[in-house]
Amino acid sequence: MFLATSNKAKRLLSLRYIHQVRPEELARAEKDLKVLLAELSPGFRLLVDLTQLESMHPDSLTVIGRMMELFDRSGVGLIVRVIPDPGKDIGFNISTVFHYPHHPQVVTCETLIEAARALAL
Repeated sequence: MFLATSNKAKRLLSLRYIHQVRPEELARAEKDLKVLLAELSPGFRLLVDLTQLESMHPDSLTVIGRMMELFDRSGVGLIVRVIPDPGKDIGFNISTVFHYPHHPQVVTCETLIEAARALAL
């Protein structure tokens, strides 16, 4: 499952990858992401939470790459990733090099508490 929410007041887009994630559900979520991004101004912050992720289909990386490019075009300023188990990083770090030409700041944390601090929440 994939869940995207935004908080306009905090200029924050939050993405949660839960249980088993498949490319089809990510592709369906792309429209929702465009709506959420329209509410946020450039310089917004992105929280990527993998704490509840059990597995992700390898083909999901194609869709995630498109999402990264969408975030980049929308002006993401800070990306905070919560990856409690390095084995769950299915390629986010390497994909960042290719899909974020504007090079936003990226912080990787082990816990949501660390992420909250990085986001000054």
